[in-house]
Amino acid sequence: MKEIRIVSLYSGSQGNACLISTAEGSILIDAGKSAKKLCAALADAGVSPEELKAIFITHEHNDHVGALAVLLKRHKIPVHLPTGCAYKLSCEERVAPCLCEHPPIFCETVAGMTVTSFPTPHDSRASVGYHIEIPREDGSVFRIGYATDIGYVSREVEAGLLGCEAVVLESNHDPDMLRDGPYPYDLKLRISSRRGHLSNPESAAFAARLCAAGTKYLMLAHLSQENNTPDTAYDECIGAVGDEGVRICVAQPDAITELMGGSML
Repeated sequence: MKEIRIVSLYSGSQGNACLISTAEGSILIDAGKSAKKLCAALADAGVSPEELKAIFITHEHNDHVGALAVLLKRHKIPVHLPTGCAYKLSCEERVAPCLCEHPPIFCETVAGMTVTSFPTPHDSRASVGYHIEIPREDGSVFRIGYATDIGYVSREVEAGLLGCEAVVLESNHDPDMLRDGPYPYDLKLRISSRRGHLSNPESAAFAARLCAAGTKYLMLAHLSQENNTPDTAYDECIGAVGDEGVRICVAQPDAITELMGGSML
């Protein structure tokens, strides 16, 4: 049996990074926070930066790319991303040589994983999620879907995630907490817009569809620390999905959270 791990190193408005590993190596989706914090989280997960075969970026906001400049000074790791969100990073002397720019829809095979991007609706120059396929020894395929920073569940997001056995899905905010919270009105409108972030009810409704289509491992990610709580997001999701046959967890903002690890089922 092949081995696979899916571990959120941390997730939220302060920084995001998700580790996916097979016996052939590891990749990261996003590299937020600082290089120091990223390397410490990797160590907590039992992985060294030298084991990273590639980094895949969802978009250019700092909570998704903040660690790159210092990390790539010491570790020359290929960084795959849409050209639209490379403009700022390409100005970084340490980062530019590692950038592998692509059109919004691209496909790369790394460490035994075939990683395919799909567009996501978010207020950035270019934003994508990822669909990952890993062949099993019996000839079947294990599929992983990853989508955070999505204003709504678009047709592209549906196509990228439906049918995946493991999914990392945004559950950013509780609408009442956002409405009654301290954010300025314009920021509230941005977050709740179709190019903002997915709310708990929207995430839970889509999670139910995902699980009906075969998802067995589900991680709720990119929670707002001001407009959400892990219990609120989890309760909304479990109410829509139920708890039979599905592992549901909530990614922590400052610690690793393992969705799955071990032999592929």
